[in-house]
Amino acid sequence: MPEKYGTHETAALIVLTLENREVPNPELTKDYGIDLREPGRDKLNKAGLIKTRKDKRRFVHQITDAGKAWCEEELTSVEPPPRTGPLVRAVFEMVRRLVHHLQQGDTRLVNALLPSLESLIRAAYQELSVKQQDWVRLAKLRPKLNGADKDEVDQVLLGMTKTGLVHLAPDSNRKVLTDADHAAAIRIGKEDKHLVAIEES
Repeated sequence: MPEKYGTHETAALIVLTLENREVPNPELTKDYGIDLREPGRDKLNKAGLIKTRKDKRRFVHQITDAGKAWCEEELTSVEPPPRTGPLVRAVFEMVRRLVHHLQQGDTRLVNALLPSLESLIRAAYQELSVKQQDWVRLAKLRPKLNGADKDEVDQVLLGMTKTGLVHLAPDSNRKVLTDADHAAAIRIGKEDKHLVAIEES
């Protein structure tokens, strides 16, 4: 059985597993009602379940592999809070059975929860683009893909271009290209593509 933590610490671990990215403390509070205070935060960091850093005046948290494993084990036996209604109890039971089913099929829960790489690419593009169909540098896009392998990202991007709604292009101003631009480029034929634009479907 995994070590037990308080309600807010447990909720933080589950949300950070779902998000699989750095999440600022104010976002945990605003979006999920989680109050991760210093004692709980320190406990989770000391156990190696999360990594917390200070970003100006706020704390930013990210789940670790150990934290993901803890969540998976916890969700196989998690119980609803006392005096909860039948709907909540039914949802908790469904979660337990789902996790057991994934484990029997040798599928990690975190892998089943992760968004597809194409979804990550589209989300990163939306974050970086200023206007619709804006050109975004691949050098800025790639760091937002949770460490996805370059070759895998290239394959997904090339597949997305076949829809006719995703476009790759070189930067015509070669003088502005940085080492990061060269490293992030996709080679198609004899030409490097440094920019991507995505139309709304």
